[in-house]
Amino acid sequence: MRFLLEVSLDDAALAKDPAGELGRILRYWAGNLRHYELVPGDESAVYDSDYREVGRWRVEDQDE
Repeated sequence: MRFLLEVSLDDAALAKDPAGELGRILRYWAGNLRHYELVPGDESAVYDSDYREVGRWRVEDQDE
């Protein structure tokens, strides 16, 4: 099984402060992961600090 996180760095908030905004996204989702079983098929959108969708995370089987 593997966990994949994709974030577009072209978003306005991410383009202004990529390290700061990506750090915020990672901290938020690290704390939020406890709400998921983390089994293949789990996924969710990822949002920037302005609540715009900038990516997704998902759990896949290793074979995918």
